[in-house]
Amino acid sequence: MVKSAVMALICSPFAGFAQGAGTLSLDEAYHLAEHNYPMIRQRDLVKQTADLTIQNLSRAFLPQVTLNGQATYQSAVTSVPISLPGFSISTPDKDQYKATADVTQLLFDGGVTGSQKALQQLNAEVESEKVTVELYKVKDRINQLYLGVLLLDAQLEQVQLVEDDIQTGLKKTEALVNNGVTFRSNLDVLKAQFLQTGQRRIELRASRKGLINALSLFTGRQLDERIVLQQPAAATAISAAVTRPELTLYNKQSALLEQQKKTLLARNLPKASLFGQGGYGKPGLNMLDNNFDWFYLAGVRLNWSLGGWYTYKKERKLVDISKRSICVQQETFLLNTNSQLIQQRSEIDKLQQLVTSDRDIIALREKVKLAARAQLENQVITANDYLREVNAEDQARQALILHQLQLVQAQINYKTIAGN
Repeated sequence: MVKSAVMALICSPFAGFAQGAGTLSLDEAYHLAEHNYPMIRQRDLVKQTADLTIQNLSRAFLPQVTLNGQATYQSAVTSVPISLPGFSISTPDKDQYKATADVTQLLFDGGVTGSQKALQQLNAEVESEKVTVELYKVKDRINQLYLGVLLLDAQLEQVQLVEDDIQTGLKKTEALVNNGVTFRSNLDVLKAQFLQTGQRRIELRASRKGLINALSLFTGRQLDERIVLQQPAAATAISAAVTRPELTLYNKQSALLEQQKKTLLARNLPKASLFGQGGYGKPGLNMLDNNFDWFYLAGVRLNWSLGGWYTYKKERKLVDISKRSICVQQETFLLNTNSQLIQQRSEIDKLQQLVTSDRDIIALREKVKLAARAQLENQVITANDYLREVNAEDQARQALILHQLQLVQAQINYKTIAGN
């Protein structure tokens, strides 16, 4: 568990200017990174493509109009070799002309249009969910940057504590030197250590600035290098349920394949439509009349192509195989995810024990340091001896800081892996 003491350690180095620099929470960083990531624009493109495709499919039930025109000359024409007194049957001319307008109105397409529209909608959902999966991966990078800054903040606070301890030793040693009861070399040792601690502060601040700049790049917001990152809330209870977006993607892919099976059936059903043709030509519908004339015809057409049934069962089996493949992928994903969760759960338990042990070690190291401070003042030990105890406590506190941040990271990683 992450105690409130960690919050104090992390936030206190920047408490003096938090109002001017602002604050940022981990959830806010997630939100900003998701909306700034270039992949987010892919979701809008997928939606636009699906909408346009569905609109085009809806036009299948609009009347289809075709304009035709032709002029022909044929080598022979049909003639009636009958001759009767007072009655003659004219022979058609060999040059013929025709201009027509054909209109077709689809009445029933076997459900193909509706099925294809549903197919396009599901495909858009699948593609959109793929974008969600990619965006979810950005969380790992944000976790690394955000927690890296928190670790540096805690280390900067510890640097301040070490400087305070050295500063206390300096004051006491300087008084002893002025009184001529100790060597100036003891004072120089403490001053050198104080300067080295200052160098450590410079390194930590430079590293923090680099992480903040990287975080600015991912979030799309220019973050002040002094910004205070809020401590993530400690997890009071960790759920083992996996709710990752990959699972939603697998479900949508299965639904898409199921819709493909419905589309296969619809394609093999009969189609019905109305049709009409009107035109002007020579001859018209009366082939024995050699004059230009208007004509029209109308009717109902029924089409049923049976060739698709030859491959229908095989195509359905292919779709079923694809569905089983998705099930295998989902089972594999869950197996790997649950394995990672078990490892993270073990890591959390380990770090909780280490944090408890670290506190016990610090309590003992602090007692030793205070005793050494008194011994330094009484000239029982040298400045080097005192610094050794100060550094020992510093290392113990550094271990606590590291383990506390690792515990927070393990808890966040657990939630990220589980999708919570």
